[in-house]
Amino acid sequence: MKPPFKITNKMLNHIVDISNLLGQLQYELERNLQLRRENRIRSIQSSLAIENNSLTLEQVTDIINGKRVLGKPQEIKEVKNAYEAYERILTYNPYCLEDFLMAHKLITETLVKEAGCFRSKDVGIFDGKGNVVHMGARPQYVEELLRGLFEWGKNDSTPELIKSCIIHYEIEAIHPFEDGNGRMGRLWQSVILSKWNPIFEWIPIETMVHENQKGYYDVLAKSDKEGESTSFIEFMLEMIQETLKKYGKGKVIDKMSDKMSDKMSDKEKEIYFMLCNYLQNNEVLRSKDVVKIINKSEATARRYLNAFVEYGLLDAKGENKARVYKLKDT
Repeated sequence: MKPPFKITNKMLNHIVDISNLLGQLQYELERNLQLRRENRIRSIQSSLAIENNSLTLEQVTDIINGKRVLGKPQEIKEVKNAYEAYERILTYNPYCLEDFLMAHKLITETLVKEAGCFRSKDVGIFDGKGNVVHMGARPQYVEELLRGLFEWGKNDSTPELIKSCIIHYEIEAIHPFEDGNGRMGRLWQSVILSKWNPIFEWIPIETMVHENQKGYYDVLAKSDKEGESTSFIEFMLEMIQETLKKYGKGKVIDKMSDKMSDKMSDKEKEIYFMLCNYLQNNEVLRSKDVVKIINKSEATARRYLNAFVEYGLLDAKGENKARVYKLKDT
């Protein structure tokens, strides 16, 4: 069953920017093993900090490096568990319920009674005054709801960037576990994104969420009231975009200025995003490739390509059939 959400122009703008930014970070992360390790540790520390784990980035680093740290045993165990779960990101099938449960067991082992199992009781989220702000699904429906969600995710053609946000939100809404729901929602979004583009294994999106923690909880509550995940998707795409900017080490670009976004039609943005996806895994793009990607005539493909060159989003080299396209360099 398809979860309720809408595709908005704001989402499309974020997606185009994210696609551009990914190209700038790809080489840096592939060659810089230290940066990748640092980002993994940032992801873990930030995701745990959102759940009130008090350990600092330096302490988390020491724990992962096998050093003794003065801290609460439960918080130290949370770090060790999270590291084990994150180290396996690329081994999980994002739409396999058994892998999802295995990841929860890794994250919560010895910390909760029902590690790796769906909760057996009702659960609610309360504000500081003791008022219920969210009720999870009844326990007898949790497995069925998640199987339906993962089946939709596996078969639906919604772009993975958007789909990952939807599934993150739905995990929080269903609240399938006794504890660890927030950590699992954030981890599983990274799992989905890493399958789409392995660079996301090393992008610490959780850090930006932690820095905007109030906004994160506010938009979860807003989406609950609206009965759909649209607002949450827009928020998380912005968090992804800002994370890519932050860790671009000065190489990040915003190829689509506000002015350029206004010039492009929604269809152009959608097609440009599809071409960017192709260029994440291929060195160049040809008009015949675009024909297959967008399922249109070669004349239509060339029209889009020429428009993107004019917008300053693509570089073109060669003539006629030998003409190839790349994402424009900074």
